Amino acid sequence: MGNLISYQQEILITAIIVIVIFGLNFLSKRAIRRFGRVSSININNRKIIFYLSNLFFYGVGIIVITLIWGVNLQEFSVFISSVLAIVGIGFVAQWSILSNLTASVILFFSHPLRLGDRIRVLDNDFDWTGKVEDISGFYLFMRTDDGRRITIPTNLVIQKGIEILQHDQEVGSTDKIQSN
Repeated sequence: MGNLISYQQEILITAIIVIVIFGLNFLSKRAIRRFGRVSSININNRKIIFYLSNLFFYGVGIIVITLIWGVNLQEFSVFISSVLAIVGIGFVAQWSILSNLTASVILFFSHPLRLGDRIRVLDNDFDWTGKVEDISGFYLFMRTDDGRRITIPTNLVIQKGIEILQHDQEVGSTDKIQSN
């Protein structure tokens, strides 16, 4: 009888945790969507942040639920550290992928660069001046003044630096009209 009550409590707490995780995930998606519209962020960039948000909330949910169901904390921490070590080794082998994803997140959240902006990449070897067409998870796509379409890895945009010559006013105004 005691085990039945214990299982009922664990099931109830698990249900509450699942509801809270789904609620927080829903609220974060709304906030990301609203921030993306206000900041005129491309839908493809928002999808990356949605994916990372899902990964974070569901990961936290799985960890909390396994702890509720009585998994030994010491064994669980050994398991998690082993998984993180394997993932870390994989990322060291693909460091450029990780740095591009990190640079894309930085460009998304804290850089004034927006789609449609006219920019100049600050590099001694190349003279790239043109309009930003798209920013994906790994690349910045740009149409140069002489008509070439170039692709620059996002980690180079962060490393080299850019000069924003002119912000695109049309992108921000159309997003504000659509959100009303």
